[in-house]
Amino acid sequence: MIAGLSRLAAGAALCICCQWATAEAQTTLAPDELRAAATVALRGSDAPTARAYAEALVARDPDDLNAHLILARAARDMGDIPPAREAARAAWHLADTDAERYSAALITAQVLSSDGKRTRAQLWLRRAAQYAPNDLLRERAKRDFRYVRMRNPWQTDLTFTFAPNSNINNGSARDRSRLNYVISELLFGEPIEFDLDDAAQAISGIEIGGSMRTRYRFHQTPDTAHDAKLSLSYRTFQITDDLADDSITGSDFAFGALAAGYGYRRLNLERKGEFAFDVEGGQTWYSGSRYASYLRGQAQQSWQVSPSQKFRFGGELERQWGQATPDLDTVELSASVTQGFASGNSGYLGIFAKATTSPDPTSEYTEVTLRTGLALSKPIFGASVQFGLGASWRDYDISRDSPDGRQDNRIFADVTATFTQIDYYGFNPSVTLSASSTDSNIGLYDVNRVGLNIGIRSSF
Repeated sequence: MIAGLSRLAAGAALCICCQWATAEAQTTLAPDELRAAATVALRGSDAPTARAYAEALVARDPDDLNAHLILARAARDMGDIPPAREAARAAWHLADTDAERYSAALITAQVLSSDGKRTRAQLWLRRAAQYAPNDLLRERAKRDFRYVRMRNPWQTDLTFTFAPNSNINNGSARDRSRLNYVISELLFGEPIEFDLDDAAQAISGIEIGGSMRTRYRFHQTPDTAHDAKLSLSYRTFQITDDLADDSITGSDFAFGALAAGYGYRRLNLERKGEFAFDVEGGQTWYSGSRYASYLRGQAQQSWQVSPSQKFRFGGELERQWGQATPDLDTVELSASVTQGFASGNSGYLGIFAKATTSPDPTSEYTEVTLRTGLALSKPIFGASVQFGLGASWRDYDISRDSPDGRQDNRIFADVTATFTQIDYYGFNPSVTLSASSTDSNIGLYDVNRVGLNIGIRSSF
């Protein structure tokens, strides 16, 4: 009896809706016809009619996936978010095929975005891209993702690190070094060498860590933006070396940081350039203890000269108050150019100049760094590949270990492969192989390092 009454009620609802929509000729439509009529009403921006039809279809059959999709879209277009969310949730639970999951994820993202929950909408658009049945629909999900991201006041970047490293402690590549030259001259009348202990020599291990950077855009105009920023990071190590000193652990070299700041952006140069200013203050920790507090300000101007060429100029000031390291004031200037080539490859060249002052004269130095890079347009074995190469020259006027001061010459290189054919929710795995070598006039500071970083990158 109850089942019969339910079917009668559902049939009556269908008939009433059709009569209401077609007052001139009262006609009872079959479910498929009513579903088609609801779709036509939705496409014609007649959300109330589409919603009434969809509600009748859902009353007839609560497992009607397409009716839930139409109801979610119509209620969302009418600004009635709670029933739109409920219908979208029901559609997702009813979806069985990739095409159905794509449609349910897409409408869920649209409802969440209309409700102002754009970060969650971005997650659902990644889900839509994952289940897109073809490239065209996947590109639509990616396009919608970029649109929502642009409108989202929150932007968060997460980084996870798992990196075998030949030198986790920045230790010396040598096992001997010269003693403090002042003490050597006073006690022995000549330079004296001594053996470096395990902690001072390079220790191999695995770096494990992560970081998060988030910003909230609290004010924006067509040409300007104001951001509040927060970042935190932590990395620790697992030692893989066989050490004579078993009291040394990977956590002895653990490093953490917490920072908060403000960022300002302004488009200029007829919208071909952007001026950026950032200021942040933070605290760092080393081996579980406070290491240094800092306040940093930086300004940067970019200029898109042409579609294939972009210049960038910048400056940075930093004040460091050390708890386990000397106080330090740093000034840095930089300039770089990014150039696209006819082959589709793109290149990068940058120069950086830095100078420091400190109450501890042995911590003062000047440094010049050159960096260059090349990103290939064509994949190699299915991977997008980038190369980097650089060199730096650092000079300390005063050193405890040499009357001539200290001079460090460093070269470094890296290659990153991003496996774009492996895609999961819009993320691709990446592998970075890096190497560096520092040649110093003081053996303690000769440093060699080789590292392999395994991570993930967003594909859109």
